[in-house]
Amino acid sequence: MIFSKGPSRRAVTAGLGASLFAPAVRAQALTTIKFTLGWKTQGSDAPYFVARDKGYFREAGLDVVIDQGEGSGATVTRIMGGAYEAGFGDINAIIQNAATRPADTPVMVYQMWNQPPFAFVAKKSSGIATVKDLEGRKLGGAPGTPTTRLLPVFAKANNLDLARLAVTSMAPNLQEPMLIQGQIDAALVFNITSYFNLVLNRQDPDKDFVWFAFGDHGLDLYSNGMMVSQKLIRDNPRAVAGLVRAVNKANVEVGLDQNVGMAAVKSFDGLVNIPVEKRRLQYAFDKLIMSPELREIGAGDVKDDRLTRAIGMVVTGYELPRAPTAGEIFNRTFLPPRAEREMTYKIT
Repeated sequence: MIFSKGPSRRAVTAGLGASLFAPAVRAQALTTIKFTLGWKTQGSDAPYFVARDKGYFREAGLDVVIDQGEGSGATVTRIMGGAYEAGFGDINAIIQNAATRPADTPVMVYQMWNQPPFAFVAKKSSGIATVKDLEGRKLGGAPGTPTTRLLPVFAKANNLDLARLAVTSMAPNLQEPMLIQGQIDAALVFNITSYFNLVLNRQDPDKDFVWFAFGDHGLDLYSNGMMVSQKLIRDNPRAVAGLVRAVNKANVEVGLDQNVGMAAVKSFDGLVNIPVEKRRLQYAFDKLIMSPELREIGAGDVKDDRLTRAIGMVVTGYELPRAPTAGEIFNRTFLPPRAEREMTYKIT
């Protein structure tokens, strides 16, 4: 990660006015936006494909070109490098980069995952039943991931002896196989990834494994959502508003009918495992999207006080030189009215 100092960023002013959210004129040429996913095609990406296939992007005057990603943290660096204007990625990576490059770091404009996917997973047969049982065990983690980097913060929040939480570094794709084989007792993972890696390895992640979500153990962090470059905000705020409006509309629809979402996923990538990816989409709603906070403030938004606390945790975990403000990380200027962000989830 490359860091350098830069001026602080300010939110777009209210002077943009209501015209910002007016429907695009169909006769106008479409604005192309290059959009990067967080990883390979997954069911949890369904809202972006629905917005594309049902014409919501086009109605907003946009031609959104969607590419697969290289990791939710890499979304930030891809946008910072100029190859993409928008993408789905981790708000904690925004915090990390904004601490030193505030003028270059993208801004979250639609918070998709209200809850963090960071977790420990262990075999039930290991005898690990509480977080205290993690002390002295063989742990496996991928270097640089938020789950691993935030381990000191997790330990402090749960009164664990950090010296007894030694982690063996390994590639992410080795964590579940080594856990299954008993080579490690627990792994530091993204639950939405690890759960389905276990499924694909013919394991029962509910029956045979125990999960300790960071969000349930003192680390009330936000996670993935839709971010855009500061340049796009400056140069074409109308396009940003249209992008957010289209994704929000699709997100609400997918919550009501995951079959609509999966049809769009299959349209984008015919090689995906539809049954597994549908379960992943529903898992995202169950574990990461739906929450009491979302029901209170609507889809896409955050609470500034909670975000400020989360920024503090990330600053501590990553030993950052400064704490960015909530306004540097999240910009709610482009959110549709609250009534349009009412989210209902039912399994279909």
